[in-house]
Amino acid sequence: MQVYTSDTPTPTSGRIKVGIAEFAVDSDGNTLTTSGLGSCIGVALYDPVSNVSGLAHAMLPTANEGGRTAKFADTAIESLLSAMQAAGANPNRVVAKLAGGSNMFDFTSATDGTSIGERNVDSARETLDRLGIDVVAADVGGEHGRSLEFDSENGDLRVRSAHTGDQTL
Repeated sequence: MQVYTSDTPTPTSGRIKVGIAEFAVDSDGNTLTTSGLGSCIGVALYDPVSNVSGLAHAMLPTANEGGRTAKFADTAIESLLSAMQAAGANPNRVVAKLAGGSNMFDFTSATDGTSIGERNVDSARETLDRLGIDVVAADVGGEHGRSLEFDSENGDLRVRSAHTGDQTL
């Protein structure tokens, strides 16, 4: 298990917390969790053969906006995949699940009128496509927050929302 953050959280009862602008990689069967996904995008990657999994919680679409690698969807995904590969994952087998990217506010910051949530989803999908990773499930958009629990043993992503209830992707 590796967590990429300024702090080094330790597993508690088989759970690894991934904070905002962080990602974690696990091959020990822990559950990776994150909460507070509004316009942020949660990206869960999983290699079903090696059981190496990773979860990123990215705030912004692209790194050209400056800052930490895990803060941005594009560089967070690239770094997450690299860390998973170092832990034994084969990039050719990795699949992705996405959640978040909500339109939480009544304004847009892009000149094309798209919300930060929409741009986060677009950036994640474009990066995954460029890396040859299939998105096998997604719960994105809307106007509600989400919390995630990613089971690194089987690749199940539980999405919890007060607005829409729980679902497993």
